[in-house]
Amino acid sequence: MNWRPSQLRGERSRSPRQLLQKFVSVTRMLLSGDPADAAGDPWRQGTAITSGYEMGEVQMCHTVYPWHSNHCGELSAGQLLTWIDTTACLAAERHAGMACVTASVDDIQIEETARIGQQICIRAKVNRAFNTSMEVGIKVAVEDPFTSSQKHVCTAFSTYVVKPLGGKKVNLKPVRLQSAQDHLEYSLAAERRRIRLYHEDAYNNLMEDGSAFYDADWENDNNKISTDSTCVESIELVLPPHANHQGNTFGGQIMAWMETVANISASRLCRTHAVLKSVDMFKFRGPSTVGDRLVFRAIVNNTFQKSVEVGVRVEAYNCEEWTEGKPRHINSAFLIYQALDAKKEYIMFPRVKASTKDSIRRFRGAVARRKIRVARKYILCNKPEKPISIPWDKGNRPISVTIMLPRWLSWPPVMDGN
Repeated sequence: MNWRPSQLRGERSRSPRQLLQKFVSVTRMLLSGDPADAAGDPWRQGTAITSGYEMGEVQMCHTVYPWHSNHCGELSAGQLLTWIDTTACLAAERHAGMACVTASVDDIQIEETARIGQQICIRAKVNRAFNTSMEVGIKVAVEDPFTSSQKHVCTAFSTYVVKPLGGKKVNLKPVRLQSAQDHLEYSLAAERRRIRLYHEDAYNNLMEDGSAFYDADWENDNNKISTDSTCVESIELVLPPHANHQGNTFGGQIMAWMETVANISASRLCRTHAVLKSVDMFKFRGPSTVGDRLVFRAIVNNTFQKSVEVGVRVEAYNCEEWTEGKPRHINSAFLIYQALDAKKEYIMFPRVKASTKDSIRRFRGAVARRKIRVARKYILCNKPEKPISIPWDKGNRPISVTIMLPRWLSWPPVMDGN
Protein backbone atom coordinates (compact mmCIF):
# COMPACT_ATOMS: atom_id res chain seq x y z
CA MET A 1 0.00 0.00 0.00
CA ASN A 2 1.41 3.46 -0.98
CA TRP A 3 1.05 6.24 1.60
CA ARG A 4 1.00 9.95 0.65
CA PRO A 5 2.87 12.43 2.91
CA SER A 6 -0.40 13.98 4.07
CA GLN A 7 -1.63 10.54 5.14
CA LEU A 8 1.57 9.88 7.07
CA ARG A 9 1.26 13.22 8.92
CA GLY A 10 -2.33 12.29 9.80
CA GLU A 11 -1.25 8.95 11.19
CA ARG A 12 1.46 10.56 13.35
CA SER A 13 -1.13 12.96 14.83
CA ARG A 14 -3.24 10.08 16.11
CA SER A 15 -2.88 8.85 19.68
CA PRO A 16 -1.38 5.36 20.35
CA ARG A 17 -4.84 4.13 21.39
CA GLN A 18 -6.35 5.23 18.06
CA LEU A 19 -3.53 3.58 16.13
CA LEU A 20 -4.04 0.33 18.08
CA GLN A 21 -7.78 0.37 17.38
CA LYS A 22 -7.12 0.93 13.67
CA PHE A 23 -4.58 -1.94 13.63
CA VAL A 24 -7.10 -4.32 15.27
CA SER A 25 -9.88 -3.36 12.84
CA VAL A 26 -7.62 -3.83 9.80
CA THR A 27 -6.36 -7.18 11.12
CA ARG A 28 -9.93 -8.43 11.63
CA MET A 29 -10.85 -7.34 8.11
CA LEU A 30 -7.90 -9.26 6.66
CA LEU A 31 -8.57 -12.45 8.63
CA SER A 32 -12.27 -12.39 7.79
CA GLY A 33 -11.43 -12.63 4.10
CA ASP A 34 -13.30 -9.48 3.08
CA PRO A 35 -13.92 -9.72 -0.69
CA ALA A 36 -12.89 -6.13 -1.27
CA ASP A 37 -9.54 -6.69 0.44
CA ALA A 38 -8.90 -10.24 -0.76
CA ALA A 39 -9.49 -9.44 -4.43
CA GLY A 40 -6.51 -10.41 -6.49
CA ASP A 41 -4.99 -12.47 -3.65
CA PRO A 42 -5.39 -16.10 -4.72
CA TRP A 43 -3.25 -17.47 -1.87
CA ARG A 44 -5.76 -16.59 0.80
CA GLN A 45 -8.79 -17.99 -1.02
CA GLY A 46 -9.71 -21.52 0.11
CA THR A 47 -6.70 -22.04 2.38
CA ALA A 48 -6.73 -23.82 5.72
CA ILE A 49 -6.46 -20.43 7.47
CA THR A 50 -9.67 -19.03 6.04
CA SER A 51 -11.75 -22.17 5.62
CA GLY A 52 -10.35 -25.59 6.51
CA TYR A 53 -8.76 -24.56 9.80
CA GLU A 54 -11.93 -22.85 11.01
CA MET A 55 -13.85 -26.04 10.16
CA GLY A 56 -11.48 -28.20 12.20
CA GLU A 57 -9.52 -29.46 9.20
CA VAL A 58 -5.78 -30.13 9.21
CA GLN A 59 -3.93 -29.99 5.90
CA MET A 60 -0.47 -31.29 5.01
CA CYS A 61 1.22 -30.79 1.64
CA HIS A 62 4.43 -32.37 0.36
CA THR A 63 6.42 -32.41 -2.83
CA VAL A 64 7.46 -35.92 -3.84
CA TYR A 65 11.26 -36.10 -3.98
CA PRO A 66 13.45 -39.04 -5.06
CA TRP A 67 13.96 -40.16 -1.46
CA HIS A 68 10.18 -40.52 -1.10
CA SER A 69 9.86 -42.73 -4.18
CA ASN A 70 10.22 -46.39 -5.14
CA HIS A 71 12.10 -47.98 -8.03
CA CYS A 72 9.50 -46.68 -10.54
CA GLY A 73 9.87 -43.04 -9.50
CA GLU A 74 6.46 -43.13 -7.78
CA LEU A 75 5.65 -42.18 -4.19
CA SER A 76 6.26 -45.26 -2.05
CA ALA A 77 3.22 -46.67 -0.27
CA GLY A 78 5.09 -46.67 3.04
CA GLN A 79 5.79 -42.94 2.82
CA LEU A 80 2.16 -42.27 1.93
CA LEU A 81 0.97 -44.23 4.98
CA THR A 82 3.39 -42.26 7.18
CA TRP A 83 2.06 -38.91 5.96
CA ILE A 84 -1.56 -40.05 6.32
CA ASP A 85 -1.05 -41.13 9.94
CA THR A 86 0.79 -37.91 10.83
CA THR A 87 -1.94 -35.67 9.41
CA ALA A 88 -4.75 -37.68 11.01
CA CYS A 89 -3.04 -37.67 14.40
CA LEU A 90 -2.68 -33.87 14.30
CA ALA A 91 -6.37 -33.52 13.48
CA ALA A 92 -7.31 -35.81 16.38
CA GLU A 93 -5.09 -33.93 18.83
CA ARG A 94 -6.42 -30.59 17.66
CA HIS A 95 -9.94 -31.72 18.52
CA ALA A 96 -9.04 -33.48 21.77
CA GLY A 97 -6.59 -30.89 23.06
CA MET A 98 -4.27 -33.65 24.27
CA ALA A 99 -2.08 -36.47 23.04
CA CYS A 100 -3.70 -39.22 20.93
CA VAL A 101 -2.53 -42.62 19.69
CA THR A 102 -3.58 -44.62 16.64
CA ALA A 103 -5.99 -47.47 17.43
CA SER A 104 -6.80 -48.67 13.91
CA VAL A 105 -6.87 -47.69 10.26
CA ASP A 106 -9.78 -48.87 8.09
CA ASP A 107 -9.61 -50.18 4.55
CA ILE A 108 -7.60 -47.96 2.20
CA GLN A 109 -8.13 -48.19 -1.56
CA ILE A 110 -5.27 -46.57 -3.48
CA GLU A 111 -6.68 -45.29 -6.77
CA GLU A 112 -3.85 -43.12 -8.08
CA THR A 113 -0.08 -42.81 -7.75
CA ALA A 114 2.09 -39.72 -7.39
CA ARG A 115 5.36 -39.29 -9.24
CA ILE A 116 8.54 -37.40 -8.39
CA GLY A 117 7.94 -33.65 -8.69
CA GLN A 118 4.21 -33.81 -8.06
CA GLN A 119 2.54 -32.52 -4.89
CA ILE A 120 0.58 -34.55 -2.36
CA CYS A 121 -2.17 -32.79 -0.39
CA ILE A 122 -3.65 -34.56 2.63
CA ARG A 123 -6.70 -33.24 4.46
CA ALA A 124 -7.83 -34.74 7.76
CA LYS A 125 -10.83 -33.91 9.93
CA VAL A 126 -12.56 -35.51 12.91
CA ASN A 127 -15.89 -36.91 11.71
CA ARG A 128 -17.26 -37.94 15.09
CA ALA A 129 -16.06 -38.10 18.69
CA PHE A 130 -17.17 -40.83 21.07
CA ASN A 131 -16.27 -41.07 24.77
CA THR A 132 -12.51 -41.50 24.54
CA SER A 133 -12.04 -42.25 20.85
CA MET A 134 -12.78 -40.47 17.59
CA GLU A 135 -12.90 -41.21 13.89
CA VAL A 136 -10.75 -39.10 11.59
CA GLY A 137 -11.52 -38.95 7.87
CA ILE A 138 -8.57 -38.45 5.52
CA LYS A 139 -8.61 -37.48 1.85
CA VAL A 140 -5.46 -37.55 -0.27
CA ALA A 141 -5.04 -35.84 -3.65
CA VAL A 142 -2.11 -35.46 -6.04
CA GLU A 143 -1.54 -32.28 -8.04
CA ASP A 144 0.65 -31.73 -11.06
CA PRO A 145 2.45 -28.37 -10.73
CA PHE A 146 2.64 -27.88 -14.51
CA THR A 147 -1.02 -28.48 -15.36
CA SER A 148 -2.59 -27.75 -11.93
CA SER A 149 -4.73 -30.86 -12.44
CA GLN A 150 -5.74 -32.82 -9.33
CA LYS A 151 -6.51 -36.52 -8.95
CA HIS A 152 -7.93 -38.42 -6.01
CA VAL A 153 -5.40 -40.83 -4.48
CA CYS A 154 -7.33 -42.42 -1.62
CA THR A 155 -9.75 -41.94 1.25
CA ALA A 156 -9.04 -43.39 4.69
CA PHE A 157 -10.65 -43.52 8.11
CA SER A 158 -8.56 -43.82 11.27
CA THR A 159 -9.57 -44.30 14.89
CA TYR A 160 -7.61 -42.46 17.58
CA VAL A 161 -7.75 -42.80 21.35
CA VAL A 162 -6.90 -39.98 23.73
CA LYS A 163 -3.94 -40.44 26.05
CA PRO A 164 -4.46 -38.06 28.99
CA LEU A 165 -1.69 -37.28 31.45
CA GLY A 166 -1.97 -39.02 34.80
CA GLY A 167 -4.63 -41.41 33.59
CA LYS A 168 -7.44 -38.97 34.30
CA LYS A 169 -10.89 -39.68 32.87
CA VAL A 170 -11.72 -37.82 29.68
CA ASN A 171 -14.92 -37.31 27.71
CA LEU A 172 -14.33 -35.82 24.30
CA LYS A 173 -16.34 -32.80 23.20
CA PRO A 174 -18.75 -33.37 20.30
CA VAL A 175 -17.82 -32.36 16.77
CA ARG A 176 -19.29 -29.11 15.49
CA LEU A 177 -21.27 -29.89 12.32
CA GLN A 178 -21.39 -27.08 9.79
CA SER A 179 -22.40 -28.59 6.45
CA ALA A 180 -24.55 -31.33 4.99
CA GLN A 181 -21.40 -33.35 4.31
CA ASP A 182 -20.43 -33.01 7.99
CA HIS A 183 -23.80 -34.45 9.02
CA LEU A 184 -23.44 -37.31 6.55
CA GLU A 185 -19.95 -38.25 7.74
CA TYR A 186 -21.13 -37.94 11.35
CA SER A 187 -23.85 -40.53 10.72
CA LEU A 188 -21.62 -42.85 8.69
CA ALA A 189 -18.96 -42.72 11.40
CA ALA A 190 -21.34 -44.47 13.79
CA GLU A 191 -22.06 -47.18 11.21
CA ARG A 192 -18.37 -47.68 10.51
CA ARG A 193 -17.73 -48.00 14.24
CA ARG A 194 -20.39 -50.70 14.55
CA ILE A 195 -18.82 -52.60 11.67
CA ARG A 196 -15.41 -52.42 13.36
CA LEU A 197 -16.84 -53.75 16.60
CA TYR A 198 -18.63 -56.63 14.85
CA HIS A 199 -15.83 -57.38 12.40
CA GLU A 200 -14.42 -60.23 14.50
CA ASP A 201 -17.87 -61.84 14.89
CA ALA A 202 -18.47 -61.67 11.14
CA TYR A 203 -15.04 -63.13 10.46
CA ASN A 204 -15.51 -66.00 12.94
CA ASN A 205 -18.94 -66.86 11.51
CA LEU A 206 -17.51 -67.09 8.01
CA MET A 207 -14.58 -69.20 9.18
CA GLU A 208 -17.00 -71.71 10.75
CA ASP A 209 -18.94 -72.03 7.49
CA GLY A 210 -16.84 -74.51 5.53
CA SER A 211 -19.06 -74.39 2.45
CA ALA A 212 -18.14 -70.73 1.90
CA PHE A 213 -14.60 -71.72 0.89
CA TYR A 214 -15.19 -74.61 -1.51
CA ASP A 215 -13.94 -73.96 -5.05
CA ALA A 216 -14.01 -76.85 -7.51
CA ASP A 217 -11.57 -75.10 -9.88
CA TRP A 218 -9.06 -74.67 -7.09
CA GLU A 219 -9.44 -78.30 -6.04
CA ASN A 220 -8.78 -79.54 -9.60
CA ASP A 221 -5.83 -77.23 -10.29
CA ASN A 222 -2.61 -79.26 -10.32
CA ASN A 223 -0.38 -76.23 -10.80
CA LYS A 224 -0.84 -74.69 -7.37
CA ILE A 225 2.35 -73.38 -5.79
CA SER A 226 3.62 -73.24 -2.22
CA THR A 227 3.89 -69.91 -0.40
CA ASP A 228 6.85 -71.01 1.75
CA SER A 229 9.24 -68.97 -0.40
CA THR A 230 7.20 -65.80 0.25
CA CYS A 231 7.90 -65.83 3.99
CA VAL A 232 9.83 -62.68 4.94
CA GLU A 233 11.23 -61.76 8.36
CA SER A 234 12.84 -58.44 9.20
CA ILE A 235 13.89 -56.67 12.39
CA GLU A 236 14.05 -52.97 13.19
CA LEU A 237 15.51 -51.19 16.22
CA VAL A 238 13.33 -48.26 17.32
CA LEU A 239 15.50 -45.15 17.55
CA PRO A 240 14.54 -41.60 18.65
CA PRO A 241 13.82 -40.45 15.06
CA HIS A 242 11.21 -43.24 14.84
CA ALA A 243 9.31 -42.00 17.91
CA ASN A 244 6.49 -39.48 17.93
CA HIS A 245 6.19 -36.44 20.18
CA GLN A 246 4.80 -38.69 22.95
CA GLY A 247 7.80 -41.03 23.08
CA ASN A 248 6.03 -44.01 21.48
CA THR A 249 7.00 -45.56 18.16
CA PHE A 250 5.27 -43.53 15.49
CA GLY A 251 2.30 -45.47 14.10
CA GLY A 252 3.02 -44.28 10.57
CA GLN A 253 6.58 -45.59 10.82
CA ILE A 254 5.34 -49.03 11.90
CA MET A 255 2.91 -49.11 8.97
CA ALA A 256 5.71 -48.12 6.57
CA TRP A 257 7.92 -50.96 7.83
CA MET A 258 5.00 -53.38 7.52
CA GLU A 259 4.42 -52.33 3.92
CA THR A 260 8.10 -52.90 3.11
CA VAL A 261 8.14 -56.55 4.22
CA ALA A 262 4.70 -57.21 2.68
CA ASN A 263 5.89 -55.81 -0.65
CA ILE A 264 8.92 -58.11 -0.62
CA SER A 265 6.68 -61.10 0.12
CA ALA A 266 4.29 -60.30 -2.76
CA SER A 267 7.19 -59.64 -5.15
CA ARG A 268 8.66 -63.06 -4.41
CA LEU A 269 5.43 -64.69 -5.56
CA CYS A 270 4.95 -62.72 -8.78
CA ARG A 271 8.72 -62.38 -9.46
CA THR A 272 8.36 -58.73 -10.28
CA HIS A 273 7.76 -55.52 -8.35
CA ALA A 274 4.36 -55.55 -6.64
CA VAL A 275 2.16 -52.47 -6.20
CA LEU A 276 0.04 -51.85 -3.09
CA LYS A 277 -3.64 -51.43 -4.02
CA SER A 278 -5.48 -51.66 -0.72
CA VAL A 279 -5.11 -52.28 2.99
CA ASP A 280 -7.42 -54.35 5.15
CA MET A 281 -7.45 -52.53 8.49
CA PHE A 282 -4.27 -51.90 10.47
CA LYS A 283 -5.04 -52.75 14.10
CA PHE A 284 -2.72 -51.52 16.84
CA ARG A 285 -2.86 -53.90 19.80
CA GLY A 286 -0.25 -52.26 22.01
CA PRO A 287 2.48 -49.62 22.14
CA SER A 288 6.21 -49.79 21.62
CA THR A 289 8.89 -47.32 22.65
CA VAL A 290 12.41 -46.24 21.79
CA GLY A 291 14.81 -49.13 22.30
CA ASP A 292 12.31 -51.84 21.36
CA ARG A 293 13.19 -54.45 18.76
CA LEU A 294 10.35 -54.89 16.28
CA VAL A 295 10.17 -58.17 14.38
CA PHE A 296 8.08 -58.14 11.18
CA ARG A 297 6.87 -61.39 9.59
CA ALA A 298 5.05 -61.45 6.26
CA ILE A 299 3.70 -64.25 4.07
CA VAL A 300 1.29 -64.63 1.16
CA ASN A 301 -2.08 -65.91 2.39
CA ASN A 302 -4.02 -66.33 -0.86
CA THR A 303 -4.32 -65.12 -4.44
CA PHE A 304 -7.42 -63.84 -6.27
CA GLN A 305 -6.71 -63.89 -9.98
CA LYS A 306 -5.12 -60.43 -10.38
CA SER A 307 -4.45 -59.67 -6.70
CA VAL A 308 -2.68 -61.26 -3.76
CA GLU A 309 -3.18 -60.86 0.00
CA VAL A 310 -0.15 -60.67 2.27
CA GLY A 311 -0.46 -60.97 6.04
CA VAL A 312 1.96 -59.10 8.34
CA ARG A 313 2.47 -59.62 12.06
CA VAL A 314 4.54 -57.32 14.27
CA GLU A 315 6.06 -58.35 17.60
CA ALA A 316 7.95 -56.07 19.99
CA TYR A 317 10.69 -56.89 22.49
CA ASN A 318 12.44 -54.77 25.07
CA CYS A 319 15.91 -55.81 26.27
CA GLU A 320 14.60 -58.24 28.90
CA GLU A 321 11.92 -59.72 26.64
CA TRP A 322 14.50 -60.09 23.86
CA THR A 323 16.71 -62.23 26.09
CA GLU A 324 13.84 -64.33 27.38
CA GLY A 325 12.12 -64.68 23.99
CA LYS A 326 8.81 -63.23 25.20
CA PRO A 327 7.33 -61.08 22.41
CA ARG A 328 4.46 -58.61 22.56
CA HIS A 329 2.06 -58.76 19.61
CA ILE A 330 1.52 -55.09 18.78
CA ASN A 331 0.09 -55.03 15.26
CA SER A 332 -1.39 -57.09 12.43
CA ALA A 333 -2.52 -56.12 8.96
CA PHE A 334 -3.42 -57.60 5.60
CA LEU A 335 -2.27 -55.84 2.45
CA ILE A 336 -3.48 -56.48 -1.10
CA TYR A 337 -1.06 -56.15 -4.02
CA GLN A 338 -1.18 -56.26 -7.78
CA ALA A 339 1.64 -56.45 -10.34
CA LEU A 340 2.13 -55.11 -13.87
CA ASP A 341 3.87 -56.76 -16.77
CA ALA A 342 6.01 -55.06 -19.46
CA LYS A 343 2.84 -53.91 -21.25
CA LYS A 344 1.53 -52.26 -18.04
CA GLU A 345 -1.24 -54.85 -17.75
CA TYR A 346 -2.11 -56.62 -14.50
CA ILE A 347 -0.65 -60.11 -14.31
CA MET A 348 -2.58 -63.21 -13.24
CA PHE A 349 -1.38 -64.77 -10.01
CA PRO A 350 -1.12 -68.56 -9.69
CA ARG A 351 -3.26 -70.41 -7.17
CA VAL A 352 -1.52 -71.28 -3.92
CA LYS A 353 -1.41 -74.52 -1.98
CA ALA A 354 -3.14 -74.93 1.37
CA SER A 355 -1.90 -78.24 2.78
CA THR A 356 -0.79 -77.54 6.37
CA LYS A 357 -3.09 -76.49 9.19
CA ASP A 358 -1.59 -72.99 9.27
CA SER A 359 -1.75 -72.48 5.49
CA ILE A 360 -5.39 -73.60 5.42
CA ARG A 361 -6.22 -71.11 8.18
CA ARG A 362 -4.50 -68.28 6.29
CA PHE A 363 -6.06 -69.33 2.97
CA ARG A 364 -9.60 -69.38 4.38
CA GLY A 365 -9.04 -66.19 6.35
CA ALA A 366 -8.12 -64.29 3.18
CA VAL A 367 -11.36 -65.40 1.51
CA ALA A 368 -13.41 -64.38 4.56
CA ARG A 369 -11.79 -60.95 4.74
CA ARG A 370 -12.45 -60.36 1.07
CA LYS A 371 -16.13 -61.18 1.46
CA ILE A 372 -16.38 -58.82 4.43
CA ARG A 373 -14.64 -56.02 2.51
CA VAL A 374 -17.17 -56.29 -0.30
CA ALA A 375 -20.12 -56.27 2.09
CA ARG A 376 -18.70 -53.38 4.11
CA LYS A 377 -18.09 -51.34 0.96
CA TYR A 378 -21.68 -51.57 -0.22
CA ILE A 379 -23.28 -51.22 3.20
CA LEU A 380 -21.55 -47.87 3.58
CA CYS A 381 -22.07 -46.81 -0.03
CA ASN A 382 -23.84 -43.47 -0.40
CA LYS A 383 -25.70 -44.68 -3.48
CA PRO A 384 -28.68 -46.79 -2.40
CA GLU A 385 -29.37 -47.91 -5.94
CA LYS A 386 -26.26 -50.11 -5.82
CA PRO A 387 -26.85 -53.61 -4.44
CA ILE A 388 -24.71 -55.23 -1.78
CA SER A 389 -24.64 -58.51 -3.64
CA ILE A 390 -22.49 -58.09 -6.74
CA PRO A 391 -21.04 -60.54 -9.26
CA TRP A 392 -17.92 -62.22 -7.98
CA ASP A 393 -15.36 -64.71 -9.17
CA LYS A 394 -16.25 -68.34 -8.73
CA GLY A 395 -15.81 -69.69 -5.24
CA ASN A 396 -15.68 -66.23 -3.64
CA ARG A 397 -19.26 -64.96 -3.86
CA PRO A 398 -20.05 -62.71 -0.86
CA ILE A 399 -23.53 -64.16 -0.29
CA SER A 400 -23.64 -65.19 3.35
CA VAL A 401 -21.79 -62.15 4.67
CA THR A 402 -23.91 -59.68 2.69
CA ILE A 403 -27.01 -61.08 4.37
CA MET A 404 -25.66 -61.87 7.84
CA LEU A 405 -23.51 -58.80 8.43
CA PRO A 406 -26.43 -56.36 8.06
CA ARG A 407 -28.49 -58.54 10.43
CA TRP A 408 -25.78 -58.47 13.06
CA LEU A 409 -25.65 -54.69 12.77
CA SER A 410 -29.46 -54.35 12.96
CA TRP A 411 -29.75 -53.18 9.36
CA PRO A 412 -32.21 -54.42 6.76
CA PRO A 413 -30.41 -56.38 4.02
CA VAL A 414 -29.99 -54.37 0.84
CA MET A 415 -31.18 -56.35 -2.17
CA ASP A 416 -31.15 -55.67 -5.89
CA GLY A 417 -33.90 -53.28 -6.88
CA ASN A 418 -34.51 -52.01 -3.34
